[in-house]
Amino acid sequence: MRGPLFTYFADDHRRLEELLNRAAAHPDEFEMSTYAQFRSGLLKHIKIEETILLPAAQKARGGDPLPIAAKIRLDHGALTALMVPPPSPVVIAAIRRILRDHNMLEEGPGGLYEICEQLVGNEVQAVLDKARKTSSVPLLPHNNDRFVLDATRRALARAGYNLDDFGEVA
Repeated sequence: MRGPLFTYFADDHRRLEELLNRAAAHPDEFEMSTYAQFRSGLLKHIKIEETILLPAAQKARGGDPLPIAAKIRLDHGALTALMVPPPSPVVIAAIRRILRDHNMLEEGPGGLYEICEQLVGNEVQAVLDKARKTSSVPLLPHNNDRFVLDATRRALARAGYNLDDFGEVA
């Protein structure tokens, strides 16, 4: 069922994809202002899902989390970790791959958005109102320290990805 909740989140996925495509159109020279918009938008999208959508679904299930929630949260952790280092071909490739897989979990048949649309029922508008009122996540400067890359590797591994599969990190 592709109702207003599904449409809201899926449309945001398309907006974020477009920003990422524009920011990384030239892999040797990233458009940093557009990448900052992507980064801010992705972190806000994750915040909405983590603080509004997943809790609403859990509440509708009498306190039981959705079975898919654990994987969604692992992917969110990996994507959030990838927002810390500056963009590079490896970071962008990892983001694209995780988003491709992640968005299918959310938008595919029987995915998160269909499930949530059904579960929240009459509360769809309240969920959307909260989502639209959600503030952006403050952005910190990028950090390329070794410990950050190690933490990013661990976050990706927890989600089932290997950062080194996307190329050599400088």
